[in-house]
Amino acid sequence: MKTRLVQVGNSCGVRLPKPVIEEVGLDDEVELQVREGAIVIRPLRATRSGWAEAAQELRKNEGDQLLDPPTPTRFDEEEWEW
Repeated sequence: MKTRLVQVGNSCGVRLPKPVIEEVGLDDEVELQVREGAIVIRPLRATRSGWAEAAQELRKNEGDQLLDPPTPTRFDEEEWEW
């Protein structure tokens, strides 16, 4: 699709056709990246979106265990009191 840059104050903008906006699911705010000489515009996802579901799935599959056993320190052995 070919389009033109539009002057917006001291910056430039690109007009995106409504069908493109709807197909991608763009909203008022977007994420903008430059990757390998290309401009990538994508929907802004909520911070940590999907983390809760991923953690639940991890727990369900018992993947939330420590990778290595705890290593006691001098503090644990000599100073810590319950």
